[in-house]
Amino acid sequence: MFLFAFFVSTTLALPQIHDPLSDEFIDEINAQQNTWKAGRNFHQNISMDYIKSLMGVLPNNELHRLPELTEFELVQDIPENFDAREQWPNCPTIKEIRDQGSCGSCWAFGAVEAMSDRVCIHSKGKIHFHFSADDLVSCCSDCGHGCFGGYPDVAWSYWVKEGIVSGGPYNSNQGCRPYEIAPCEHDVNGPRPPCDGPDSTPECKKACEDSYSVPYKKDKHYGQKAYAVSSDVKVIQSEIMKNGPVEASMEVYSDLAHYKSGVYQHTMGTFAGYHAVRMLGWGVENGTPYWLIANSWNTDWGDNGFFKIIRGKNDCDIESGLTAGIPS
Repeated sequence: MFLFAFFVSTTLALPQIHDPLSDEFIDEINAQQNTWKAGRNFHQNISMDYIKSLMGVLPNNELHRLPELTEFELVQDIPENFDAREQWPNCPTIKEIRDQGSCGSCWAFGAVEAMSDRVCIHSKGKIHFHFSADDLVSCCSDCGHGCFGGYPDVAWSYWVKEGIVSGGPYNSNQGCRPYEIAPCEHDVNGPRPPCDGPDSTPECKKACEDSYSVPYKKDKHYGQKAYAVSSDVKVIQSEIMKNGPVEASMEVYSDLAHYKSGVYQHTMGTFAGYHAVRMLGWGVENGTPYWLIANSWNTDWGDNGFFKIIRGKNDCDIESGLTAGIPS
């Protein structure tokens, strides 16, 4: 009887575990901390397995890391706040939020987004080239498994060795190879079809759309070099100030799905997977230092598609998996 009573009392003392997509889970996140606000980004009927399928960085990514630069000069006067969107206003891709659709292609999106930014930045705003996520996802066989995950560092190496063509969003008819996977509706009400992925990887077509006048091979743009970025905060800041946004691989927990505003730091919830995003700046909000991040889940997720994550603590390994390169 004593053992039974002890079992019951300790069981009742355990905290209640809420469904990670429930309103109760969202309320608990907000009750546990005060640096960020959680709210509903995904319809409650969307499964957590679907959200996990969007985390497309493969688990053994660290085995494919590129070498860091051996010689790198730090910027001496690093400002408290830096936003690449404001620093390079003539480079429109920096402001852009893309949509990977029902495909675990974040590894490719983070890469082509930063590549597009850097081509514009290094040309002093003269060259606007929108690298195709479709081309990278479908044609880089060494990068991993397309819509079922890949390696960001290998994507940057592919850019240097093989080049990547242009391509705008789904159904845009922009560039050589626009994205083939349609955006879907994460939220409760909206104009897009419901999310029911994951979608299969598009076919590698080494040809441009008929409406595009430049041949596929001539449309390819290349990187001069690709490299990993040190996890040192000042090195990261100097890299972004000198060369533009970088790709960041990070751990994701179920609470990030509900980010709405403020400076995110992992608060509660289970591990959901490894995800790739674009890091484009930093700042301080209400005394909390942060990195400014662009996600690839359309503008109705988070803060118009962006989020902030605490800086200097390597929260979710955000500072340990940075990759970048210099355009040719």
